[in-house]
Amino acid sequence: MAMIEHVSRVRRLYKLIFRVHRALPDELRILGDNYAREEFKRHKNCTPDEAKIFLNEWTDYAINIAKQMKPLSQAKGKGIGKYLDPQMLDYMTDEQLVQLYELHKAASIEEEDNENEASNNEKGDGR
Repeated sequence: MAMIEHVSRVRRLYKLIFRVHRALPDELRILGDNYAREEFKRHKNCTPDEAKIFLNEWTDYAINIAKQMKPLSQAKGKGIGKYLDPQMLDYMTDEQLVQLYELHKAASIEEEDNENEASNNEKGDGR
């Protein structure tokens, strides 16, 4: 019975994350959806202790994103996301550090593409 409850909790959280992502700008939504999908697949057969940490962290993530997407937060001009405490890097495995770096690269490329597109739109065709 506990296994059915666990699976149900994971599914609810998974669906919640995708629902919260709908409020993100398109490029962030795609990045977030892909990352969440891969992480949930990667942790499908983790230990109960790992599952507890995993679910707690993703629950905190969903709550933080939901708070940041509230109209009042957006009206105040607050950004999306939260800085990572540098001390957390000391607790990460090499695999997690590589994954974090890959995520940073993907986000940087998206941001650069958006800046280039905005710059081109401001300049106009120039014809």
